[in-house]
Amino acid sequence: MNDLDDRPDRPRERLLAHGAAALSDAELLALLLRTGARGRSATSLARELLAPSGLGGLAQAAAHELAGIAGIGPAKAAAVLAALELGRRLAAKPLRRGEKLGSPEDVHRHFHARLRDAPTEQFHIVLLDSRHRVMRSVLTSQGTLTASLVHPREVFRPALRESAAAVVLVHNHPSGDPAPSHEDREITRRLARAGTLLGVPVLDHVIVADRGYASLREQGDLPPAGDPDA
Repeated sequence: MNDLDDRPDRPRERLLAHGAAALSDAELLALLLRTGARGRSATSLARELLAPSGLGGLAQAAAHELAGIAGIGPAKAAAVLAALELGRRLAAKPLRRGEKLGSPEDVHRHFHARLRDAPTEQFHIVLLDSRHRVMRSVLTSQGTLTASLVHPREVFRPALRESAAAVVLVHNHPSGDPAPSHEDREITRRLARAGTLLGVPVLDHVIVADRGYASLREQGDLPPAGDPDA
């Protein structure tokens, strides 16, 4: 008998009868795991995975961390991580080519679901045309942000290659707190100076975190962005 059919949980039957919304987080996770291990049902194993810090903690786990847990392994870890990524993509507001970025809130709506649970810092740039419409976004680096990691050469290379007229910088804080650090401010000013020299102004640097966002332009680290249509 499949673990998912073990009483009293039977999450598959409950989902088919009442819909996915009727299931707990553990039951939904059990459907992804399919089977348990060493006398534990899939639902019991799912509860153990969620026990430390819930879905938020699970979303921050790396593949090797999940695969190393007794009863999980590479196949189950891959299924869980794939489902979490699908959820992030569904929740994210698509950043479509030709869309105009009117505010930091627009940037946050696109990147929040994508970056809030990332276990390490990611640095993205959004390339804009002469009317501040989106061309595309580019991931330029991953890891703890430092001046050497976020180098102007790497940041502006795609902007120059694709003739972007301006850029918006975006990165996340895995801590959940969007408040800019001293390093964040220094990097922002350094990149803004480089952008001015290259003729590709930095319109904003938006820090995305679980508890909101911060705009370094709004905080005075960048001059106000002009509206090209004004």
